[in-house]
Amino acid sequence: MTWWVWVVAGLAVGAIELLAPGYVFVGFGLGAVAVGALVAAGVMTPSLPVQAAVFAVLSAGAWLALRAILGVRRGQVKRIDRDINET
Repeated sequence: MTWWVWVVAGLAVGAIELLAPGYVFVGFGLGAVAVGALVAAGVMTPSLPVQAAVFAVLSAGAWLALRAILGVRRGQVKRIDRDINET
């Protein structure tokens, strides 16, 4: 695929994050934009299987890094005091 398709896809996935917050889609968006930058710079071959593999690795790494930085901190516990279904 061409580089701009990856960048547009990354921006679209980033826009989806605005609708479903929680830092779920940001890693995938960062991975797509990074692959687009690598293709544009000529570092990566235009082979779709290679691009998909690099996208998977970069997305997983970005997601794990964001989860470590922005996720639930060690010792932080979500506490639920009441059930929303009880009246």
